[in-house]
Amino acid sequence: MGRLFGTDGVRGLANRDLTARLAMDLSIAAARVLGEQGAFKGHRPVAVVGRDPRASGEFLEAAVVAGLASAGVDVLTLGVLPTPAVAYLTNALDADLGVMLSASHNPAPDNGIKFFDRSGFKLADEIEDRVEAALGQDWDPPTGAGVGRVRDAHGAVEQYVAHLLSSLPVSLDGLRVVVDCANGASSDVAPEALRRAGAEVITIGTAPDGLNINSDCGSTHLAALQEAVRAHGADAGIANDGDADRCLAVTATGDVVDGDQIMAILATELRESGRLANDTVVATVMSNLGFKIAMREAGIDVVETAVGDRYVLEAMKDRGFNFGGEQSGHVIMLDHATTGDGVLTGLHLLATMARRGRALDELAKIMTRLPQVLINVKDVDKARAKTAPELAAAVAAAEAELGETGRVLIRPSGTESMVRVMVEAAAEDQAQSVAERLAETVRSVC
Repeated sequence: MGRLFGTDGVRGLANRDLTARLAMDLSIAAARVLGEQGAFKGHRPVAVVGRDPRASGEFLEAAVVAGLASAGVDVLTLGVLPTPAVAYLTNALDADLGVMLSASHNPAPDNGIKFFDRSGFKLADEIEDRVEAALGQDWDPPTGAGVGRVRDAHGAVEQYVAHLLSSLPVSLDGLRVVVDCANGASSDVAPEALRRAGAEVITIGTAPDGLNINSDCGSTHLAALQEAVRAHGADAGIANDGDADRCLAVTATGDVVDGDQIMAILATELRESGRLANDTVVATVMSNLGFKIAMREAGIDVVETAVGDRYVLEAMKDRGFNFGGEQSGHVIMLDHATTGDGVLTGLHLLATMARRGRALDELAKIMTRLPQVLINVKDVDKARAKTAPELAAAVAAAEAELGETGRVLIRPSGTESMVRVMVEAAAEDQAQSVAERLAETVRSVC
């Protein structure tokens, strides 16, 4: 069946792949593994549990709470709030474990479970492996006073909002902002934080009904935000995804500002104020070449990782960096958060506009996005993509043709029999032409 945990917890179709029984068993296993490694030594363990507003989150939350309490863990239920809020509150409330129920930007029928350690970081791979191995094993459950107790801690979200606001260097007074919360976890938190920071706020995608999360709204569907920004004459638009660990933006004229551009703006702001550790930003191999060129011109080094905010965070922690992210809008500001935080990112992007007195479209000009073409070549032997000499020769020829103003990335899918061909070039037609040639080579040799 393969590893149950992916790069972002356990995810699948709720009530089919991710059942109440599995959610309960995972929670019991997590509590047992952490207990066995001494995480609860000398005190009664406490966990916090939050969720996004998906309908399935209601029964999955009940299952998680039941599992943890049956394993002797006291549980604080946080209610509906963003993934980064659960990560923050795990540490802020001195809990031993955090649990978030969300499938992020996926459609409403999906759901997921992710665990955080007491510092607010996702559990390490080796701990997840031990949790998975412990599923279904015999155990001796506590009884009487040994069982966990459950109480409501929904008011703790105020600590998270106060934390967000305390990180801002300036007020957002004078800015008119449209925020699209994807009918998701930030529907209350993001507008509240923006208003308290001083912005005039117009909201869309803030009426979750359990079924409309990410539906034609949020960071994966920006058309509604673009229209609303233009209609209201706003200075900018901010979009989160369903669990609010991502942020994308649009300018006053409705142009999209992606994760690379947001990182470029914030990285230079941090560097100019002396707060960018080692003058370095961590990004993935999918970041646009234009981002890397802009960072080089700004005197900022770029460290590349595999795709996934998990790998960005690992590099940041291992090498002492404090800023990084992905083109998709996962931006990690390690001085303030232990995971990507879309609300935090949006606040700091707007604060940069306010401090510099410049429009978002002006700030976004720090980098020029080179045309990027991605072709997914399906039903091929992806292992051959790393070994076929014909493909290696074709890639070398393409790189020679593109020179310093382009690049090629051939990436086997981690989950499907597919190879992703990505080409960047100075011109769209050249990128398309080179990508199609390489895709055809992949089909013929893989």
